[in-house]
Amino acid sequence: MNWDRVKEKLNILSDAAKYDVSCSSSGSKRPNKDKGLGDTTGMGICHSYTEDGRCISLLKILLTNFCIYDCAYCVSRRSNDIKRVAFTVEEVVDLTINFYRRNYIEGLFLSSGIFKNPDYTMERLVRVAKTLRTEHNFNGYIHLKTIPGASDDLMKEAGLYADRLSVNIEMPSEQALKKLAPEKNTSDIIRPMGYLSQAIVAAKEEKALIRSAPVFAPAGQSTQMVIGATPDTDRDIILKANSLYQDFKLKRVYYSGYVPISNDNRLPGLQSPIPFVREHRLYQADWLMRFYQFSAKEIVTDEQPQLDSDIDPKLGWALRNLHLFPIDINKADYEMILRVPGIGVNSAKKIISARLYERLGWEQLKKIGIAVNRARYFIFCKDARYNYIGLQATTIRQQILAGSESKYQQHLKSQLSLF
Repeated sequence: MNWDRVKEKLNILSDAAKYDVSCSSSGSKRPNKDKGLGDTTGMGICHSYTEDGRCISLLKILLTNFCIYDCAYCVSRRSNDIKRVAFTVEEVVDLTINFYRRNYIEGLFLSSGIFKNPDYTMERLVRVAKTLRTEHNFNGYIHLKTIPGASDDLMKEAGLYADRLSVNIEMPSEQALKKLAPEKNTSDIIRPMGYLSQAIVAAKEEKALIRSAPVFAPAGQSTQMVIGATPDTDRDIILKANSLYQDFKLKRVYYSGYVPISNDNRLPGLQSPIPFVREHRLYQADWLMRFYQFSAKEIVTDEQPQLDSDIDPKLGWALRNLHLFPIDINKADYEMILRVPGIGVNSAKKIISARLYERLGWEQLKKIGIAVNRARYFIFCKDARYNYIGLQATTIRQQILAGSESKYQQHLKSQLSLF
């Protein structure tokens, strides 16, 4: 193998892969067997995540940056004047094995431009995963980005060797996709999502009855939306994500802020990338839907279709619904405690358990780990230390921002540096 040539390909194809943010490795349980390489539990795979759940320990590359499509928002689009290269199947396999043995990575995330046709490209992606599993006994995490339009047979084979599969939805609306990627159609994206959803459920049911039945994409499927390349509002994006969660039982929807890469007149004339704070707010809203029992229409409304860039979506909801607060932390149900700004899922569970033994005051709540500087406006407890009943939403907002601006900006800066 010509390692100088492989290194050149790696520089180009790893850089091109940075625009794909869908690379979380949570949810898979593939044990090491027969003295193979790696695993996705305990040792072997060291799960390292950013705040939004992204795994940062994967070899993340494209198989090729050749592409038959000319999507306006994509750096690998057909009309872009860039150097084109492609890995062979054997090169990707060798890189994965060698990088793993050197402890550079714990798994593989493999996507690709589309050359010749979807089946031709998908067959090579599958062959990489199959070779790693069957010839090298690699039991580490593998995430394959599936190719819209590829056959169900290839999708099925991919699920037998990959831990997670994903199909990029690309745009929040069909109209946006037609405008920026006219050679693609929504049905080619939705169809494999539906197939994978059914196949994952069927495999789980079969596994429950037959222990020797093969696993199929044990970490489920995910998708990604480009945000900011079209006029779609945060409400459009969140409602779309919600429908994908409900219809296809996705593990994650990822949001990728559009980065200006061309002068195409179909794209917004941005002088800089979409502010990462918008991406950050969308992830927070996504978290509320997945873990805090919020509906999409509670987070964004017809009257306020954009998320507030200054405050998180949970605080925004609470300020719009002050008539529901304050709540008695010693009596309120779990669902309502979850909706209090400054109280997370683990803290809410601890509150429910702790109050069985005593009435809780501010000192106990601090020890539990709630953010008192936020929660104090929305709850009361056995102490009369704080009393903000009657304050207007604008006043509460101003006081929270004034009291936490420095700390929040430092936190946000650290988070955004990971992007």
